[in-house]
Amino acid sequence: MNKEHKRWQGENIESALQKRRVVLISGARQTGKTTLSHQIRKKNYIFRSLDRNEVFEAAKNDPAEFIKHNTGTMIIDEIQKVPALLSEIKLAVDNDNRPGQFLLTGSTNLHSTSIYNDSLAGRIKHIRLRPLTYGEFKGVEPTFLERAFHNNFPPQMRGYDKDKIYDIAFNGGYPEVFLFDDTKSKKDWHRDYLDSILKKDLFEIEKIRRLDVIQDLVQVLASWSGRYMDKSKIRAKFEVSKATLDTYINALQALYIFETVPPWTKTDYEYVGKKSKIYATDTGLMASILNWNKQDIKLDADRSGKLIETLVFQELAAQIDLDSDFTLYQYRDMKKREIDFIVEKNDNLLGIEVKASRNISKTDFKNLLWFKENIIKDKKDFIGIVLYTGEDTLSYGNKMLAVPIPSLWNE
Repeated sequence: MNKEHKRWQGENIESALQKRRVVLISGARQTGKTTLSHQIRKKNYIFRSLDRNEVFEAAKNDPAEFIKHNTGTMIIDEIQKVPALLSEIKLAVDNDNRPGQFLLTGSTNLHSTSIYNDSLAGRIKHIRLRPLTYGEFKGVEPTFLERAFHNNFPPQMRGYDKDKIYDIAFNGGYPEVFLFDDTKSKKDWHRDYLDSILKKDLFEIEKIRRLDVIQDLVQVLASWSGRYMDKSKIRAKFEVSKATLDTYINALQALYIFETVPPWTKTDYEYVGKKSKIYATDTGLMASILNWNKQDIKLDADRSGKLIETLVFQELAAQIDLDSDFTLYQYRDMKKREIDFIVEKNDNLLGIEVKASRNISKTDFKNLLWFKENIIKDKKDFIGIVLYTGEDTLSYGNKMLAVPIPSLWNE
């Protein structure tokens, strides 16, 4: 039996149910949404899964009757399967303002699809559930951002050499994968999962005519994880229109297979870049899509860098989701100065560079220092961190720190 891990978003969901009439847990399939909804349910609840055919048919044929209940919380699993339920839920909660009436789960980002009409705007709280982070797997609390903004890391973090970090990345965060001990079984699970998503769930949100193009596009986007998205180069690989390519990419993002990080542009600097950066949302799935193995990674600096940067994104984004005061960006300008991640909280900024090496030097901070001295100046408080695969936390002055990658999941 798969272990039920404590999810960081659990407290946010429980809090939202006490304040909001409708709460939606959204995220990719197999990330634990249904398990989490059962963990936080109250005594008076009704659970209905639209993955069950008879329940789906009832909801589709009589959505108004389907959502009726007088007390407690109705949990509706996989709400995207019957979009008509959303309009009926709106009518119900407009006539009854008590909180916690509906807890919905969805494997599709409704905002990214045509099935969502914003009928529940102002009535619904959206909460993202990502694949299991390594911190959640270990059962620790998320402390990285607090430590980073207060320069409060332990002087040394042992027990995580580069091989161990690779293992964490190759596992990824789908809970089911942790049932397998061998690499082949994990890779087979990832491939079966993706095949099911592309052949079934994808067609519930978009009319995809070219499954072969989508399958090839997944390969291309996985290989671009951690890169700036240049749709013209991607489109050159396929014989599809710009509109079709946009539809396909949006659909893959709606299913939470990929995600973009927007640029930080809050400056009058004329050379600031405006392209988004794309990431696979799970490193294990990405590695399986690309048919990587650990030996390949060790001998290829580009692949190891891509894998570890995507792992950092996966861990960092999950912590940022927990607090609406945090926003995640990245920076690149036309002079080719890049910062992998920028975390903004009110008037404070945290710049993060990722390095898949045990060695660190002052030159690794050059873009962070330039950004601090030329863009931020004295307008905001700025802290720069280089995450690397060594063990020591080291200060380089000017609020510049070298910090071991395991700080993302160590208390």
